[in-house]
Amino acid sequence: MGKEENKIYLVALISAPSINTKSCAKLCHWFGSPRAAWEANDKELKPIFEGKAEAMEQFIHYRKTNTPEKLWAKIETEDVWVTSIEDETYPIPLKTIQDPPLVLFGKGKCLSYEKAVAIVGSRKATYYGKHVAETLARGLSDEGFLIVSGMARGIDTAAHLGALKSNGITTAVLGCGLDIVYPPENRELMERIQKLGTVMSEFPLGTRPESWNFPARNRIISGLCLGVIVVEATEKSGALITVDYALDQGKDVFAVPGPITSPNSAATNQLIKEGAKMVTSTQDILEEYKLPAQVAFKWGEEKPPMNLTPDEQKVFSALGSMPIHGDALVQSLALQASTVQSILLHLELKGLAKQLPGKYFVKSY
Repeated sequence: MGKEENKIYLVALISAPSINTKSCAKLCHWFGSPRAAWEANDKELKPIFEGKAEAMEQFIHYRKTNTPEKLWAKIETEDVWVTSIEDETYPIPLKTIQDPPLVLFGKGKCLSYEKAVAIVGSRKATYYGKHVAETLARGLSDEGFLIVSGMARGIDTAAHLGALKSNGITTAVLGCGLDIVYPPENRELMERIQKLGTVMSEFPLGTRPESWNFPARNRIISGLCLGVIVVEATEKSGALITVDYALDQGKDVFAVPGPITSPNSAATNQLIKEGAKMVTSTQDILEEYKLPAQVAFKWGEEKPPMNLTPDEQKVFSALGSMPIHGDALVQSLALQASTVQSILLHLELKGLAKQLPGKYFVKSY
């Protein structure tokens, strides 16, 4: 029986509403192949579904209304690639984790994960957290790292954006089917990731982003990588599930320190106390993996943008990664308030500055 046929029947099995990765693996092991599991009669299925009569009925009904060929044809119309654990294109690091996904659905490129790190954290991230995540992702991308995250709001989104701004490669691992954009505001981000990197999921097309999908998703994020960097996390953050998986998988855990008064840094500060490696720059990651810096990267060190007037350059230079109030800018620059306000607006339009609540401004270049 060929790998391609196995893959087609694996997709059919995993697409059944009562089947997940564990139960699919159990079925295939019991019957000897994905096709044999799909074609098993009711009597043969009973020992596998013992005590789960409803799940068995759902599976039997699903087989009556779907065929492996029909399900495979739908995938092909969605321009989705599929790799199974038997394929050479399957990510090598995932083959050694507990309960590896039997199939992965993807859009974009099939990538190598020899030099990948995950950047994860709170969905309700602070400006500090998002800035750090984006900066780390840019710096690590410059050093040739593949950035992996979950395309959630907050830290995940910032990490993907940082990699893309460096023209680096990034992978988004979803907790839903690839035909569903979640969160919906990340549609453009998802399209950009597909062009340079990969959007992948172990969940078949049509799978909704249910809360119970995300812990399973997190084991893939950590499994793909050398290590996991937690940028911000509350004491009950889902990012800590990724940390637990990373530890179980023998991966490195890194954490970014934050203000002791910030709930979003409570878990990262605690992780550092418990032995996680503290990260304050990309150099910390390079030193951990004994890699020489390809690019001399420092926090806040950026090439000045071109085509700015002298006054625009003066205002731009006064901005930094930490928020500064508009009134403080006026006082420090010895310029008219109306002039500073006009320049700040122009810098925002050019994507060089960003206004925060309370009339605070930061550099966004």
